[in-house]
Amino acid sequence: MTVGLAQLIVVLDATVVNIALPSAQTDLGFSDGDRQWVITAYSLAFASLLLLGGRLSDLIGRKRTFIIGLIGFAAASALGGAAGSFEVLIAARALQGAFGALLAPTALAVLTTTFTIPKERARAFGVFGAIAGAGGAVGLVLGGVLTEQLDWRWNLYINVVIAAVAIAGAAVFVPRIQRTGPRPRLDVPGTILVSGALFSIVYGFSNAETDGWDSPATWGFLAGAVVLLVAFVLWQRRAAHPLLPLGILVDRNRAASYSAILIAGAGMFGIFLFVTYYLQTSLGFSPMQTGFAFLPMIAMLVLAAQLSTNLLLPRFGPKTMVPIGMTLGVVAMLLLTRLDLESSYVANVLPALIIMGLTMGTIMPAAMQTATLGVDRSFAGVASAMVNTSQQIGGSIGTALLNTLAATAAADYVSGHLPATAATAAHAAVAGYTTAYVWGAGFFLVGGILTALLYRRRGHGVSIAFASAARDNAGEPEPVIVG
Repeated sequence: MTVGLAQLIVVLDATVVNIALPSAQTDLGFSDGDRQWVITAYSLAFASLLLLGGRLSDLIGRKRTFIIGLIGFAAASALGGAAGSFEVLIAARALQGAFGALLAPTALAVLTTTFTIPKERARAFGVFGAIAGAGGAVGLVLGGVLTEQLDWRWNLYINVVIAAVAIAGAAVFVPRIQRTGPRPRLDVPGTILVSGALFSIVYGFSNAETDGWDSPATWGFLAGAVVLLVAFVLWQRRAAHPLLPLGILVDRNRAASYSAILIAGAGMFGIFLFVTYYLQTSLGFSPMQTGFAFLPMIAMLVLAAQLSTNLLLPRFGPKTMVPIGMTLGVVAMLLLTRLDLESSYVANVLPALIIMGLTMGTIMPAAMQTATLGVDRSFAGVASAMVNTSQQIGGSIGTALLNTLAATAAADYVSGHLPATAATAAHAAVAGYTTAYVWGAGFFLVGGILTALLYRRRGHGVSIAFASAARDNAGEPEPVIVG
């Protein structure tokens, strides 16, 4: 539960502030052009520092890193809630992202190293995966309620309350493991290279969303990211203390899991973005109604996550479960392509959201378990950070790419239906959303094929790996639990 609360505040802040933006903009008086930085400041700091945060948890201890991350995130949230100017709000959001990058991989690493018994591990990852998948939708619900009933600032203050509970739980329940052997060093050149690459990827795609793909800032940063990633890989091959040992990535099951999380992240953020727009602008839902409209999806996600991790995944393995989840994602997206201005929530939107809940509940826990299974204890933090990195990069790519495609489709619709009227604009928006859903279906289709090919057969899958991990842990000298 403690780890779940930590994961919740990290995932929550990717969406909870979105609904509060109009109120914050009115209160602080910043422009439409500056508005995106409230979101981008968080995602840039979070994405670029994730691998560093994961490695620090390996080096200085997970319990200590976990509590530092919680305290820092709470302090940054309090600063943002009390912000009297746009500049202070942006600084607070960047600090939230930085401490979130410390907290998120540490939370998953604590889970990975604490729960080694297969049944307990399955149950823990079921809860964690459900929170990771549903956190964005929970953010929409909470954002709507807090903004309408209290004040936009409570979208930030709420983190202080959650973090306080999580800190108390961590102090009591998270064990402190005493290191055996020499302390490894931090790979400073590798950290600089990969942080710069991740920053460039997220900034490049964020810029594409606002300024277009032909902007020098877009293709310049994306090209720079490729150069930095190549340099990072070359350095990791010769570094004495690599930040990310390449052996973690070349394992087929682990590579398939990171790919699945990236693709699911792209599709998931697309759903939140365009269904939110559709409900509010096309069907006239209020922010609170929009948030509650996602509740059935959350409920189905939690149910699917528990069934998958406790019953289906140990029996069938990720090679079966993850492609099934991807196939369900294709179905959900294709159902959304049928929405128009005359559609209703219950008859047309709800079935797609329920299937999307099944999609994320099937994919995320299975992929997260497999991505961190069998990793050496000393690299559990950085392997966990790759999970968050994959989801963050997927979200950035999905949001920028799908938003660009939707905007282009909407513009093409208007140009083909002149003279433009309010009705034309409404139909154009739906045409844009439909294009995004079609491409989203394509994402999940590619993900289904890729994971079906990459994951090893059941004989080498999760159930066997669980047994192997249990035997390996039994044969390893156990670290000393201090507290």
